[in-house]
Amino acid sequence: MFTQVDLRQVMRRWPSGVAILTAADGGKVHGMTVNSFTSVSVDPPMITVTLANDTRAKTMVEKSGFFAVNLLSENQRELSDIFAGRIADHEDRFEGTQVITGLHQLPLLREAAAHLECRVVHSYAMQHSTLYVAEVLNAQKKRDVPPLVYLNRGYHRIIK
Repeated sequence: MFTQVDLRQVMRRWPSGVAILTAADGGKVHGMTVNSFTSVSVDPPMITVTLANDTRAKTMVEKSGFFAVNLLSENQRELSDIFAGRIADHEDRFEGTQVITGLHQLPLLREAAAHLECRVVHSYAMQHSTLYVAEVLNAQKKRDVPPLVYLNRGYHRIIK
């Protein structure tokens, strides 16, 4: 039988793009780096994302039913680390980051390569996290740049 350590070691071999999920509720905003984000369907436009149950972002998504996904480009490693909580002197993760307001008052990171604004249509609670299936209400590509990629505990570039 395999262990959680075995699964982690296997999944470290699977590259993923890096995104920041942002949410708003009652005038408060929060964001967190996620890599458990997947496009499910173009017609209808659907994505999935998984959030740990003990996060502020998860609480806001539950209350509001909406969230945004900001796709990062290869030069946004520091922004990813800030929103992942890896940089201790950034208690306000949005400090120094230009934000625009999208649908349903969702905060969108102006410098992100692309944005998706989403409405939760299904949620599946698990022991430590919740899987959300969401309808994409708006999608905008901002810049044509290579994505930020995460693999085996580190950031990487895609070389063409």
